Amino acid sequence: MSIKITSPQNPKIKLAVSLHKASVRKREGLFLIEGLREIRLAMQANYQFHTLFFCPSVADVPQADSIIAGLAGQAEIIETPGNIFSRLTYRERSDGLLLVARQKSLSLQNIHPGKLPLVLVVESVEKPGNLGAVLRTADAAGVGAVLVCNGITDIYNPNVIRSSLGTLFSNQVVCCSSEEAVKWLRSHNIRIFVTSLSASKPYYKAGFNMPSAIVAGAEASGVSATWQDNSDERIIIPMFGSADSMNVSAATAIILYEALRQRGFGCRK
Repeated sequence: MSIKITSPQNPKIKLAVSLHKASVRKREGLFLIEGLREIRLAMQANYQFHTLFFCPSVADVPQADSIIAGLAGQAEIIETPGNIFSRLTYRERSDGLLLVARQKSLSLQNIHPGKLPLVLVVESVEKPGNLGAVLRTADAAGVGAVLVCNGITDIYNPNVIRSSLGTLFSNQVVCCSSEEAVKWLRSHNIRIFVTSLSASKPYYKAGFNMPSAIVAGAEASGVSATWQDNSDERIIIPMFGSADSMNVSAATAIILYEALRQRGFGCRK
């Protein structure tokens, strides 16, 4: 059963609009999910839900009906007209569905890295689009966990979810400090490979046939001294052009897939 809201001053509408701000997301413990693919992945990952807004004039009816049926009893279903729904969305083209969900707080103690762990660590990644792309790469490579250290970007930023295609929900993602991550990796006997512009070992000469963590930093600053001082090996991607670095998602993709190649492309999860 759904209700219909037509006033932009309705408290439920105002709350959803306010979730575009990181401070409100943090205070309320809620965030927005837009898009059929992204909503389905969140449902598969057993997130808890608050409210589903849908706009019949925009939604793909058969697919929207499937989502609405799947969320029955889990979220309040609210129908809105186009002029109200457009206030809620953050995409130029919408599937006509926007879900308000509860944030998960996953800790390092909840992580199960697998029998032969392959962990991705990203430190101080600033742009939501870059972080989302990293998560999409991590999902494709089947990594055991993604540790987001000293985070500058809120992982529940709508642009993280959009650029990750919802793989924020299919990855095990933990936000922690670099010091906490180092301690956790050491406790699981996971070898730490740090990307560094000053490294002498090309990434393809490193041996990833062991429990491994690949650490990448922001393009401008690289990784911090915490990781440099605690690295087991420092690796570099050879550069042959005028640029001295590449996008963090591209760099992690290159190294992760080298690790998979060495492991025979076995499933990591």
